[in-house]
Amino acid sequence: MSEQQRLAEARAGVFWKQWGPYLSERQWGTVREDYSGDGNAWDYFSHDQARARAYAWGEDGLAGVSDDACQLCCAVALWNGRDAILKERLFGLTNAEGNHGEDVKEYYFYLDSTPTHSWMRYLYKYPQAAFPYADLVATNRQRNRNEMEYELIDTGVFADDRYFDVFVTYAKAAPDDLLIAIDVVNRGPDAAELHLLPQLWFRNSWSWASSVVPRPLIRRMGDAVMPVIAAIHPVLGGYYLYSEVPAPLLFTENETNCERVFGRPNRSPYVKDAFHEFVVNGNEAAVNPAQTGTKAAAHYRLQLAAAKHRRSGYACVRWYRRGSNVGLKSGVRSQKLEAQVEPRAMLPRSPVCFLVRLSMQFFSNGGPRPTRSISS
Repeated sequence: MSEQQRLAEARAGVFWKQWGPYLSERQWGTVREDYSGDGNAWDYFSHDQARARAYAWGEDGLAGVSDDACQLCCAVALWNGRDAILKERLFGLTNAEGNHGEDVKEYYFYLDSTPTHSWMRYLYKYPQAAFPYADLVATNRQRNRNEMEYELIDTGVFADDRYFDVFVTYAKAAPDDLLIAIDVVNRGPDAAELHLLPQLWFRNSWSWASSVVPRPLIRRMGDAVMPVIAAIHPVLGGYYLYSEVPAPLLFTENETNCERVFGRPNRSPYVKDAFHEFVVNGNEAAVNPAQTGTKAAAHYRLQLAAAKHRRSGYACVRWYRRGSNVGLKSGVRSQKLEAQVEPRAMLPRSPVCFLVRLSMQFFSNGGPRPTRSISS
């Protein structure tokens, strides 16, 4: 099917745009989550709290997608073996910390997308050294508004090209069938390990409701050879995620770790930062052995050769409602070829290369939002 056909179907009511790059880059430190008495959104919900504190009105993540009401989300988490925290979201300075105001301190790129988001590609550059959170905050605070900003590259964490390129590609075989390819390249001179966690979770809409609402569920299905993550939602229905190469599955709840954030007992022993605890701190008790919850991940440990060997780590997963017979790799390749060719026929001839690249990057950052919505 061509992109023109998908657009025509979307105008006729087929939900080709229900799933797309709608997941926020940053939900912490925003007015959307601000219930402070003085309107200080920055301090009310910080980046440091974000891994352990559930959001009420949205979610965030790396290279993420969600439905158009942000009820079910999929994104990537990373750990290089040195960071103090699991990398699940972008880091930046608050308005008071930056010498020029708020500012994200990461390197990430929305590379491609078609108008229906049937093909999307994203690149994140992840240092192999410990991410310099404290250095970025302290140095930028010391600078005045007339000085240059202190950027991530200025810290030296990319010296000798010691970083990973993480390419994340989404291709739709159907409106509710997403093929997800994650390709990781070690750009450094030495072999390195990377923990890669494709994550699937529900936004927490049950903790804030004034009345009892049906709670969604994520659980394990399948057997040891082909395990499947099933995500069941009272409005969205059932979606399933499985991997081409099976990996250990982790489960927890998208619930605030009240002990860490507020100093009071947790409602559940399994909380939002469980994967951080499991991967970074080796706390196996943090994840649910019953393999149920409202947040799940597949845990890959990629051993990546040095750049000179030109080899990469690769993971393919599929997120679908009704599966199709399209193979994971063949489906991604097919959509890539179409996405490279068809936009040229949809735009004026000159300067076509510039317009194609501009339009693809525009749609990769969300583009026009769909008009259809689902109540939360």
